[in-house]
This record gives sequence, C-alpha cells and structure tokens, in this order.
Amino acid sequence: MMKGSCLPRPAAQGSPPDPMMNAKQRLLETVQTEIRSRLDRLSRAAREAHAAATDPGSKAESKYDTRSLEASYLAAGQARQVEDMARDAEIFEQLTLPEFGVEDEIAAGALVEVDIDGESAWYLLVPGGGGLTVEWEDREVTLLTPSSALYRTLLGMRMGESSEDPELFVSEVM
Repeated sequence: MMKGSCLPRPAAQGSPPDPMMNAKQRLLETVQTEIRSRLDRLSRAAREAHAAATDPGSKAESKYDTRSLEASYLAAGQARQVEDMARDAEIFEQLTLPEFGVEDEIAAGALVEVDIDGESAWYLLVPGGGGLTVEWEDREVTLLTPSSALYRTLLGMRMGESSEDPELFVSEVM
C-alpha cells in the first residue's frame, strides 16, 4: 500500500530522514531546474522571433516575399511553447512525489525502472513535462504523462510484474 498521499511523509521525531524521499526530492529539483532552464531558453528565442517578425527590415519587398509571414508563424509557435513550458514549471513547483513501497501499485508520482528488450529504463509518472529526459544519479529518467501509452500501461502494475504489449518487466518502483 502506498504510504501517505501525494505529500511526503514526515520523519518520526529523532529518526533519520528517509533516504528514498530525499532521492526523489533531488530528482524533483533536477526536473524543476531543467524546466526552468528550458523555459528561459524558449523565452529568449520567442522574444527574438517576435523582434524579427516586427522588424521593419523583414517587411515584404514583393508579393512573393514571405519572410515576415514566416517570422510571425515562428513567433506564434514559440509563444505557445513558452506557455506550455511555463505551465509545466508551475506544475512542478507545486508537485510533491509520494513514496512507494515494494508492494504498492504504480500510480502518479512513481519512479519506475523497467526492463524493455534487455535494456533498463527509468520513468517518472507526472502530470506535465512529458518526454523530458533528465540526468539523475547516473541514470536517465524520462517523464511520462497520462497521455502516454506507456504511462497507462504502467499504471496499476507492481514491482516484479510484466506486460506483453509493450513487452516489459517492472524491476523497481520508488
């Protein structure tokens, strides 16, 4: 059974902090840092694209000149990406990751190691940032969101269980 809800369990008075929660907190901080970094880069690129789209030098010189139109499409697309990344940053600033025991079903907030075709892969089931991969404690962790088929496959599984479609084995759940 999962210990606690989506909030970390406080350590008992005088007992050492739970090392697994500290590890997941470090992972969460790594994800937050990566998302903020990407948001900063995307914001700069969006500002540059907007400046290019509104620059008088990009005004069409003929009816076949589409530089201004292309720049405005680019600026609009990058603005949407900034909005999405800002939403993800807000989600992760509020997020807490629950602790999972060896008998618990995989649910939102689980950090899961799976073996797929003999290869080990780590996934974190979260509400945003899907597809983002971060380096954490000498491993790559990929964020999965509910829109992912793999997220839905892992949901409800337990450590030691396997799936046939896709073919995988759950080797660890934290």
